[in-house]
Amino acid sequence: MTQAEIKLSSLLLQEHFGEIVEKIGTFLIRTGPQPLRLIVSETGLLLDQQVKKALCVLIQHNLVSYQLQKRGFVEYEAQCRRVLRILRYPRYIYTAKTLYSDTGELLVEELLLNGQMTMSALVRKVADRLTETMEDGKVMEYSEVCSTFVRLADTHFVQRCPMVPETPETPKGPPPPAPTLVINEKDMYLVPRLSLVGKGKRRRSGEEEEEEAEHKAKRLKQDEEGSEPPPDDGIYWQVNLERFHQHFRDQAIVSAVANRMDQVWGSLQRPAGASQCPAGASQHPAGASQCPAGASQHPAGASHLSLLPPPQLEFVGKSGDSGGGMFTVSILWEPSPGPAFSSPFPSCSWFGSRCARIFRLLLRKRHLEQKQVEDFAMIPAKEAKEMLYKLLSQNFVALQEIPKTPDHAPSRTFYLYTVSVASTARMLLHRCYKSVANLIERRQYETRENKRLLEKSQRVEAILASMQATGAEATQLQEIEEMITAPERQQLETLKRNVNKIDASENQVDETIFVLESFIESTAKRP
Repeated sequence: MTQAEIKLSSLLLQEHFGEIVEKIGTFLIRTGPQPLRLIVSETGLLLDQQVKKALCVLIQHNLVSYQLQKRGFVEYEAQCRRVLRILRYPRYIYTAKTLYSDTGELLVEELLLNGQMTMSALVRKVADRLTETMEDGKVMEYSEVCSTFVRLADTHFVQRCPMVPETPETPKGPPPPAPTLVINEKDMYLVPRLSLVGKGKRRRSGEEEEEEAEHKAKRLKQDEEGSEPPPDDGIYWQVNLERFHQHFRDQAIVSAVANRMDQVWGSLQRPAGASQCPAGASQHPAGASQCPAGASQHPAGASHLSLLPPPQLEFVGKSGDSGGGMFTVSILWEPSPGPAFSSPFPSCSWFGSRCARIFRLLLRKRHLEQKQVEDFAMIPAKEAKEMLYKLLSQNFVALQEIPKTPDHAPSRTFYLYTVSVASTARMLLHRCYKSVANLIERRQYETRENKRLLEKSQRVEAILASMQATGAEATQLQEIEEMITAPERQQLETLKRNVNKIDASENQVDETIFVLESFIESTAKRP
């Protein structure tokens, strides 16, 4: 990993899990697979109280994996890419809300917050949270939450976690130092049959909470002594991030076609299975989404596609004539702009419109001399030279030498400007990682500078909530609100506005990161 990726990973771990987990996670990212003994000695943390607990947290959230070595010791390895996916959590949650309403949003959010959960525990937790937001007298049934969970599993947005295989009652030898987790592919999205009957519960306050806690402790003790474990005991679920990425990719294809042609053609480009799955994504391999021309979902689309000449529609390819042919949506890059990720960096607009014109020109023409750039872009020689140097110094374009003679004499050498698309994409991806890290540090700085005011605001809000629950009068509530002065309220509003802008910027940069990563991955898979 690059230094920018390591720094961003460290910031994400610290922000979500604290300093101890961040220290161990960053150490594993920097050094690679390490045994427990070396982790303890290098980090200087306590074995039982800190290192083991931190590793448990990282494993629970799929950020660290372990492997039993031949010599008998266990090595722990950080999943670097998975750590960076923490940045995309808000987008996963928002997508679940869009597709499966508030229930789907909370199901995905709880799984991301806890890493792994059983279906029964997850359904109860989400039902309680939804009941809290409902009007008095209304509650959320467990069955409604279960149905949404089943839909998430059917569309592969959640999946089972690997499990410890069943062992014979009388093992032949001592157990291994670490279990080997396995998962059967056909069971990965199989939802256990549970008869969860009940309703969500609201939180109680004061003495009622204490009494409820005592009753709950007694019930747990009784359950441990006599009752059987729940039917889904040991079956844990996690969010399938790759399925979300597939949905994002499909939406990017639709958007790219809509931008290049029009909204009608964009609707025809939806991958096969869109009408069956709310996600609008197919179950096809990453390189293409296929739809038989005669499929019932796209009767009009297929007829229009068959009439369109192939040179005018580079997003869609056709193979075979049986049943009208098989149409394929391509996301792989081609030299002539067209497919979905062919231009992950459509322009160098931060250098000005003329630099953007030169960059797009080189993308289309591939190799041009300086004089040709001047003529095609219709830019004066002096300005074109300055702009080309600016793009060259920032690694957006490259200079290729083609000598006429073996001595490489400048007078007998062609100097061609070109764009190395793959290296430019990697450079932009590196800049995006640095940008997100800077945004996180800025948000932490803003929060740190206003820490005392934020704590005061939280105390006032807690007092107001407590007084409202006990039925306090309006004058009493107003006196409490006046504890925060007008300048302080203005400062809080400014802080809130700045933090919201930073959060929105993080999400926008992450969208760019996803496009660049998808582009690099798709071009790397090309034969």
